[in-house]
Amino acid sequence: MANRSAPPQRAPMVAALLAALVLTGCTTTPAPDPRPVTTPLTSDVAEVCDNTTPGPTTQPRGSIAVDPAVDSDLIAKTAANPAGSTFWLRPGRHTLGTGQYSQVESKPGNTYLGAPGAILDGRGKNNYAITGDAANVTIRHLVIRGFTAPNNEGVVNHNSANGWIIEHSTIEQNRGAGLMAGARQRVRHNCLRDNGQYGMNAYQPGDGIDDLVVEGNEITGNNTDDWETHKPGCGCTGGVKFWAVDGAVIRDNWVHGNHGPGLWADTNNNDFLIEGNFIDRNADEAIIYEISYNAVIRNNTIRENNVGASKALAESGDTFPHAAIYISESGGEPRVPAGTDRIDIYRNVLVNNWSGITLWENADRFCNSPVSPTGDCTLLVDAPERCTQPAIASAPLYDDCRWKTQRVDVHDNEFVFDPDVLGCADLPCGRMAVLANEGSEPAWSPYRGDLVKLAITQQQNRWHDNSYRGPWKFVAKGTDTVLDHHGWQAAPHAQDTDSTFAPQGGS
Repeated sequence: MANRSAPPQRAPMVAALLAALVLTGCTTTPAPDPRPVTTPLTSDVAEVCDNTTPGPTTQPRGSIAVDPAVDSDLIAKTAANPAGSTFWLRPGRHTLGTGQYSQVESKPGNTYLGAPGAILDGRGKNNYAITGDAANVTIRHLVIRGFTAPNNEGVVNHNSANGWIIEHSTIEQNRGAGLMAGARQRVRHNCLRDNGQYGMNAYQPGDGIDDLVVEGNEITGNNTDDWETHKPGCGCTGGVKFWAVDGAVIRDNWVHGNHGPGLWADTNNNDFLIEGNFIDRNADEAIIYEISYNAVIRNNTIRENNVGASKALAESGDTFPHAAIYISESGGEPRVPAGTDRIDIYRNVLVNNWSGITLWENADRFCNSPVSPTGDCTLLVDAPERCTQPAIASAPLYDDCRWKTQRVDVHDNEFVFDPDVLGCADLPCGRMAVLANEGSEPAWSPYRGDLVKLAITQQQNRWHDNSYRGPWKFVAKGTDTVLDHHGWQAAPHAQDTDSTFAPQGGS
């Protein structure tokens, strides 16, 4: 994965963001769709941080009060009471002792409620806050800060247990990820802010996460430890990272100012619905969908993402179309069950991002290749070792061993781009792209040469019924083929033939 480091960016005030969007005059025309939709995000921004819904001011009947004056009181009372208990944390700063592994080991069905002003503080001493393998735990109205989870681990739900509900809480200023995800998890109306690596890391050993909902959260300022600088190319930063999640709804979140990508689905994710989000001024891509399957990306407002780092790369001679929405070795696959059999990108408004949408396929990335993640294979092949010579050179493995960028439908979007706003008039910005590299390794690969570069333009990837404002350029097959919209519409590409183009950016 490419180095995605970039200087931190300061999130602007919500009113200024919305005013800028109004000035662009961005609107979209709805297209018929049998699935339920939300309105494109304009005024209902999830401005949750410092505005979370307060918890109960008096002790709820049947609950167990936790005293902030007693160190480790929450640990002791969780251990002393049965599963299914409700704990009410009184106002004040609650602590868990001084041990690195001093943490709350929840029991199944427990609920943790915070009174207004209740803070669970790791003080830089504890790795984890509320953890354990117990299912169906609920956390509401808490501030959780100051914990020191290691890289790729999380503070809340460290064990990625299933069925957790995290609502109306602030999880901030921790190391590692603010929280981990399990199956059937609900993450709603939280502030996930200024954590060292991720706001949330949706990873579970054994790849068992399904039915994940992330809704109405503000996810901002994460990756304060700037992991890509410490581990270049780690691909381990951003607002939220998803790994092998089967079924996710990512709706109505404000994802902004993260020091990396906003939302990143990486490796064998499937059946995602990403809608109604405001994804704004993240240092890298707004959305990455990588070596994954079947998604709907609709009704999002995506503004000024992937600017600083991409500009620096362009000034050094890099001509890759670094995008706001980056589809990397991902596509629709009817054989993988989902609510759609394609990647459907529509009714989004993209304003002054470095580039628009890039569909990319790495010809050297397939099962059993040294370029692919160790031990991972496509969802169409049960074992990576099958993907080698001579079998990989013939059907069905020739197709099934490769993550394909295919069946991507880009339609009814509005793309607005003004190079003067981005200061990139003489740089390779403002691009749409469908491209691949020439295969080169390993020596036994059946995809060497330009086979994948030719294939990606013939894999049912289609742009249509879009609206463009600004001097957009289009990249097809490889970075050396850069077209104006007439060349993009002409044979053999025949893209956006029924779309509209206005040359002025209009910002």
